[in-house]
Amino acid sequence: MAVITQTTVGQATTAVAVTTTVLSASDTLTYTAGSNQVLELTNDTAGALTANIDGAGSTTLFVQGLGQTVDVSGGYNIALAAGQTKQVRLDAISAWLLGVVTITGASGVKARLWV
Repeated sequence: MAVITQTTVGQATTAVAVTTTVLSASDTLTYTAGSNQVLELTNDTAGALTANIDGAGSTTLFVQGLGQTVDVSGGYNIALAAGQTKQVRLDAISAWLLGVVTITGASGVKARLWV
């Protein structure tokens, strides 16, 4: 189990090398709410994979306007075709990121985390 290392890009005025982590069967990252973290996933494997991002403390969420709760305990899935790269702003999926955040189902995918 690897920890995905965050790179601080901030207001850099020159090129910044972003740390890459090749995912295993189960890896973790540290989510900091409100920090505008971006997670980039690149699938260089030969087949399609689905990365599941799941916070250990994420269970249900009451959604204003729906008047009911939504189950977020199964994590947030990102489908990646072979050769595909996707990015997600973690603040946009914060309901899935409470507690220790684990990524599974994406062994061999390259992950980059920056803010």
